[in-house]
This record gives sequence, structure tokens and C-alpha cells, in this order.
Amino acid sequence: MNKIQIFIKSIYAGCMIGIGGIVYLSVENKFLGALLFSFGLLTIVTQGFWLYTGKIGFVKKVDELLNMGITILGNFAGTLIMALLCKASHLHISSVELVNKKLDNDILHIFILSMFCGVMMYLAIDNYNKAKNIVFIIAPVMIFILSGFEHSIANMFYFNLAGQYDLKSLGYILVMLLGNGVGAKLFDLKPQ
Repeated sequence: MNKIQIFIKSIYAGCMIGIGGIVYLSVENKFLGALLFSFGLLTIVTQGFWLYTGKIGFVKKVDELLNMGITILGNFAGTLIMALLCKASHLHISSVELVNKKLDNDILHIFILSMFCGVMMYLAIDNYNKAKNIVFIIAPVMIFILSGFEHSIANMFYFNLAGQYDLKSLGYILVMLLGNGVGAKLFDLKPQ
């Protein structure tokens, strides 16, 4: 697959995470929101879209690492598109409170919570690929959301929706990306 195809599939993945974020913010019941958010990852997996948190754990070569940079940019673009469309549609949802809570958290805590999410995302993809059972997608998504783990791409959507563009926000997103990657790679290192 060439770099342009990866970028386009990454934009679609970012859009699907944005839709997950919209539904999560739209319902009062967080359990239901977490369940419905999983539709985003289900679509990403079945359609072959490129999501950083679903791919980073499986990177084996240096050139695949470059693809992760392209994937992050595409995921960001997709989340930005969904945030802008959400604002244009005048949906009555806001992510400001959620974003402020994240930015008030200690950076080390954010990294650890991001690692936990990376583990959940790695297990979601790895287990689904082995068993082809959607429970392996739904359960880890619900676990990371209900536990407050940090998903870098979902947070890109929330930060975009809140209009939160500053150096602190960028730093937190970078820490989340790193934490997601470390958590995923730690579980990829397990004996086969």
C-alpha cells in the first residue's frame, strides 16, 4: 500500500473515531456511550482503515514506523474534519470540560493511562484477528473508556472540538501517542 492510500485510510479512521466521540458526548449514560463508541473501531477494522492505536503495536520495521507518522497526520485530519462538521451542524455537545480535566491531570498519569489504553487497543486488534469475534473489539473499547484510559486519537477529536490548540495540548497529545505506542509494544513483545 502506498503512502497516499495510507493517508486516506487514516483520515477515514480519524473520522470514525470522531463519530465515536460524538456519540459518546451525546448520551448521558457513559456505559451506553462507551458501547456505541466501539462502532468506530469495528468499522475501522472491517473496512481496513488505518488507526495509529490499532497499528503501532504491530510495527516491526523502520519503514512501518514512517507509516505511523503518516497515519497520525491522517488520523488528526479525520478528527479535525469531524470536529468542524460537528460544530457546523450545531450539535449541542461540548468537550471543553473533558479536555480541561485531561489537561489538569499530571503528565506522568497521562502517560500511564495512555499505556493502559495502548494495551487495550493492541489486545482488541490481536484478539479480533485471531478469533474474528466482535466482542474482542467492543470489550477493550468499553474498558478503556469507562476506566478513563487515554486514547490519543479520540483525544485529538475532543481537543479539536474544544478548539484547544496550544503547546500544552500538543505536549499532552504527544505523550498520549507515546504512551499508546509503549503499551501496545509491551504486549507485542510477549512470547508467541
